[in-house]
Amino acid sequence: MIFIYKLIIVQTLQEKINNKTKPLASLGKLEQLAFQIGSIQNTLTPKLTQPTMVVFAGDHGIANEGVSAYPQEVTYQMVLNFLNQGAAINVFCNQHQLDLKIVDAGVNHDFASHPQLIPAKINHGTKNFLHEKAMTKEELDLCFVKGAAVVNTICKNNCNIIGFGEMGIGNTSAAATLMSAVCKLPLDQCVGRGTGLNDAQLAHKLDILSQAQMRHQGITDPYDLLQTYGGFEIVQMCSAMLFAHSRNMVIMVDGFIATTAYLMAFTINSEIKSNAIFCHLSDECGHRTLLNYLGAEPLLSLNMRLGEGSGCAVSYPIIKSAVAFLNEMASFDSAGVSNK
Repeated sequence: MIFIYKLIIVQTLQEKINNKTKPLASLGKLEQLAFQIGSIQNTLTPKLTQPTMVVFAGDHGIANEGVSAYPQEVTYQMVLNFLNQGAAINVFCNQHQLDLKIVDAGVNHDFASHPQLIPAKINHGTKNFLHEKAMTKEELDLCFVKGAAVVNTICKNNCNIIGFGEMGIGNTSAAATLMSAVCKLPLDQCVGRGTGLNDAQLAHKLDILSQAQMRHQGITDPYDLLQTYGGFEIVQMCSAMLFAHSRNMVIMVDGFIATTAYLMAFTINSEIKSNAIFCHLSDECGHRTLLNYLGAEPLLSLNMRLGEGSGCAVSYPIIKSAVAFLNEMASFDSAGVSNK
């Protein structure tokens, strides 16, 4: 009975979109978004309530191998910048009325309490996965508990659309190794310049990650891969996405790191795809390949590679426009306009 009702809603939703005063499919991707969001919410009149951006932050032991152009302390410094309203994500969230929460998933710093900061620290950064697994099984399990708890709290504020971003020096290295393992692609198709490596630094990064991959070869289970290569912020984001799907929320996915967290969530539960909106194509090497692997089409391509959830925040007005036209645009019948 529920399936039949859902089928009727989906069919009627497409008819509603087609009967707006416009040539068929002339609003392009906006029509796809409107259909997706209406389908997620199982309604002809979807709403976006209490939109929230969540930025997960964590440090990585692999950063000690010189795989980033910036030192590890930039992670905690940027978290402070977020809390002081000084970063790009602050500007864009303020511009588009998005609530912003920062999660300390595992930063190598102890922060004072702050209204926007969610304390979910697992440890002061992961271990160096060149030499050992990034985290223990207990830490992995705790990441899944805390990631879900973050979204559970946000749900209680009547939020039904949530965006995911990250901050963590070294996390493109973690993401690239995860992508390579899951997608079964050579590392050189996954590893990029991250925070701005030159050619020599990029070659060094690839060499370090190749050594790490040799050490941990043969791992295929997604949870084991997360334990081996993941950052605390990546694992918590994966868990948070899975929980958001379980609560039928619209999920906005940012760039390369967030898409890798989504990749792991998708590997665990492929049904999450119905709720995901891929907000932009990052300039980070590997992101286009990863999106192609997932069969995902990003909303924007602005040569951005900042992270922080910035692509989600910039894309949010487009998502709002999709819902607005569905709810407010006249139909041929209501406007008295002749349809072909």
